[in-house]
Amino acid sequence: MAFTTITLEKHDRIGTLTLNRPEKLNAMTPALIAEFADALTEVERDPEIKVLVIRGAGRAFSTGYDLTGGWSEGSAKPFTIDDDQKFLQRYLEHWLRLRDLPKPVIAMVHGYCLAGATQLCVSTDMIFVADNAQIGFPSIPAGAGYVSAFWNWMVGPHRTKYLAFLPGSRISGKEAESMGFATRAFPAENLEKETYDYAQRVAKVPAQKLRLEKLAINRAMDLRGFRVSVQAGAEFDAIFHFGPGNEEIREIQKERGLRGAIKWYEEK
Repeated sequence: MAFTTITLEKHDRIGTLTLNRPEKLNAMTPALIAEFADALTEVERDPEIKVLVIRGAGRAFSTGYDLTGGWSEGSAKPFTIDDDQKFLQRYLEHWLRLRDLPKPVIAMVHGYCLAGATQLCVSTDMIFVADNAQIGFPSIPAGAGYVSAFWNWMVGPHRTKYLAFLPGSRISGKEAESMGFATRAFPAENLEKETYDYAQRVAKVPAQKLRLEKLAINRAMDLRGFRVSVQAGAEFDAIFHFGPGNEEIREIQKERGLRGAIKWYEEK
C-alpha cells in the first residue's frame, strides 16, 4: 500500500513505521492517522514482522495533533458536545488499537514529542528516548483530561497534575526516564543503534511468547482501569471544549491562528 504521510519498511524481522511530515514536525492530521491505522493492519498481517519501531522523520518525533486545520467534520449542522466526544473517542480507538497490536512496539523518540504524540507513545510497549528530547503537554489550555489520562498511568497522579496544570509543560528525555514515562533514555547519537539492537534481540523470541506476554501485562492494566480511564478523557475534553474555560483561547485562535494563540498565551 502506498502512503503519503507515513512510511512503512521492514528489515530483518523488524518493521519501521515513520511519521513523515518533517516540514510540520510530524504533526498528526486525520489523513496521517488514517494511514497509520492502515499500516497497523499491514504489520499485524505480515508474519515477517516480529517487532515494530515507530519513529519520526526530520527534527522531531511529533508535535501532536495538527490543530491548524483539517479536523472539521465536514457537516453543515452544528457541532455538538456529543459530536465532539464521539470525534475524540475515534482517535483514542486508534491508540488503543496500537496498544492491542499482538507484536511488540517501540517508540523511538527524538526532538519534540508533545500532546497527542505522547498518547501514541504510551500506547506502545516501550518508549526509548533521546536524553535531550523535549516531551510534554499542549502549549495552550485548549483541552482537559484527554492527554493527562494517559500520563497518569506512566508517572502517577501528582506528577501528572504538576505537568498538566501548566500548559506548555516540558521535560527532557532524561527526566522522562527518571519519572517513568520513558523506558530508557540514551544520548541522541546512540538512540537509533540502541533501539534497533534491542529490537533485533526481541525479534529472536517466539512470536507466541511475545503476544502472550503483552496480552497478560495489558490485561492486568485494564483490570486496574487503564482502558476505561483513558476513554473517559474524551468526555472530559469535550466538556471543556464547550465550557467557559475554553471561550477566550478559542476566540484568540480563530483571530490569530494557532501560533498567534500560543504567543498570546505565553505573553499573558
